Amino acid sequence: MKIHDLHPAKGSVTKRTRVGRGIAAGKGKTAGRGTKGQRSRAGASIPAWFEGGQTPLHIRIPKLRGFRNINDIEYEVVNVGAISAAVEAGRLEAQKGVPVTINADTLKQAGLVRRDRLPLKILGQGEVSARLFVLADAFTRSARAKIEAAGGTAQVIEIPSSPLAALGVEVPAAGTTDEASADAAEAEVTASPGAAEADADAPAAKPAAKRTRKPAARKPAARPAAEKADAEPAAEPDAGAGRADDADQG
Repeated sequence: MKIHDLHPAKGSVTKRTRVGRGIAAGKGKTAGRGTKGQRSRAGASIPAWFEGGQTPLHIRIPKLRGFRNINDIEYEVVNVGAISAAVEAGRLEAQKGVPVTINADTLKQAGLVRRDRLPLKILGQGEVSARLFVLADAFTRSARAKIEAAGGTAQVIEIPSSPLAALGVEVPAAGTTDEASADAAEAEVTASPGAAEADADAPAAKPAAKRTRKPAARKPAARPAAEKADAEPAAEPDAGAGRADDADQG
């Protein structure tokens, strides 16, 4: 292979279209701009959202106002008047002498709510003429007052904030665990009184004496000979020898 054999892939490189070079070239005369009009003239720069002068789309549509509360809870709401009317019409099962049980399932069967996946809230519009046992996620103050005034009960569904014990398992109340452990310790002591008395009669063992190691005596370091000579006092001359020398001279 030589340098003149190298060439780009077929179709990857195309020549620039030359416009306005006669009708035989295919892009002559109007040069692909069409006949007359604003876009055929030089200097035409029309934005994409321009609609020819009519009111543009971003002006015609309504604007969103305010904001959406992220903590807002969407409820499925029912008025106590509608529940009482459904009981009277027979759409809700009622037994004599027993309060009518109302919850999301029974309300959906009666056609008072459409979605049972949303939390249920009871509102206070209307009058209550029957005893109701209402189980819902929320109640208004007036709804609760009307239900209880008619002899019914308004029960709020509570979601546990901590894991619950399994069925049949008794959970000790707070503060009783320490008392239970103390009672168990006392029971162990009372279960074997002989062993406790034997332990009390046995003499107390003496604590093991700690072995202490005496430090080794330090030997004085040897001093050099020169220091020894300086430290020794000079010998005093003998007084008797001096007297003998004086006698010899006389």
